[in-house]
Amino acid sequence: MNVKKFVVGCFNDESVLFPAVKKVRTAGYKIHDVYTPYPVHGLDHAMGLRETSLHTAGFIYAITGTCTALGGISWILTSDWPLNFGGKPHFSLPAWIPIIFELTVLFSAVGMVLTFCYLCRLAPFLKKHHFHPRATDDYFVMAIECTAKTNVDDLKAFLQNAGAFEIDVQNAETGWWLGTYDKEQQLIKDSAVEIA
Repeated sequence: MNVKKFVVGCFNDESVLFPAVKKVRTAGYKIHDVYTPYPVHGLDHAMGLRETSLHTAGFIYAITGTCTALGGISWILTSDWPLNFGGKPHFSLPAWIPIIFELTVLFSAVGMVLTFCYLCRLAPFLKKHHFHPRATDDYFVMAIECTAKTNVDDLKAFLQNAGAFEIDVQNAETGWWLGTYDKEQQLIKDSAVEIA
């Protein structure tokens, strides 16, 4: 189990959070993640996140669906089980366009959803540590990972000057685990004991 120390700052508004993220990055601290109740435009660039490759994966899935549909229909209707549909030729591409389109959309949609769930580790019984119970309700929560050189007191003072109204130090597992949230509650209790 890989447990790390985090300093967690809560903000009331995105207008306070946005400059705070820029200040934290400029100061050289490592932002683990920022949790917001709604998407904040430009926050990914402020955090220094690279652009997602999900659209490239979606294109690959779509091409796979197109090739599967075209290959499957052409093999079935020209080689395996050729039928005469009202005098049409066996290779009748215009008649196949709806099926090719539907399989293209199906492969792309299902593939992108599964890829997104894999990358974000979203699945039944996979749990992650929540840094604050109101993180996606009405608070803007920034979790900063502490390294060996990080002075926690300086970082807490820095976050307070940046506009954080609640600052907490937590020990949390960075990955995910299989099971219920009882493990998370135990981690919270352990971190509370270590802080006290």
